[in-house]
Amino acid sequence: MEALRNHIKELVHKYGSSRESLLPIMQAVVQKEKYLSDFAMVEIAKVLDISAAQVYGTATFYSFISTEPRGKYTIRLCQSITCTMHGKKLILEAVQDALKIKVGETSHNKKFTLLHTNCLGWCHKGPAMLINDEVYTELTPQSARDIINQYLKKE
Repeated sequence: MEALRNHIKELVHKYGSSRESLLPIMQAVVQKEKYLSDFAMVEIAKVLDISAAQVYGTATFYSFISTEPRGKYTIRLCQSITCTMHGKKLILEAVQDALKIKVGETSHNKKFTLLHTNCLGWCHKGPAMLINDEVYTELTPQSARDIINQYLKKE
């Protein structure tokens, strides 16, 4: 906990201690910790001199900031109407089968979390998914399985 406290202090030094610094600080904590714990939210609130409720409210507003632990690789499958029309359901089934988890779940080994997201902005190349910061487009069930297998081999 002391390491996280120090990390937050470093982020405040980098981004400043104004209310406008809240989002970049939270994003940096999530990038390192994979989620924003209750402890982190309280610490951020203290250093920014705002309420923990304000931190929590901001964190839960944004889908890319999680207040629950996530896997090393967070997979977000686009569920826009365009991706749905181009076979998103088959992609979802392939990913779920490869990882043995369902949407909203994290694998037992804490390596993968599978989520839906409203739009990735790649409608012209759907169906699309995002794994951490890497975008994959024009997916087929086989290409989705191949991508997941590449990540499984990294482990």
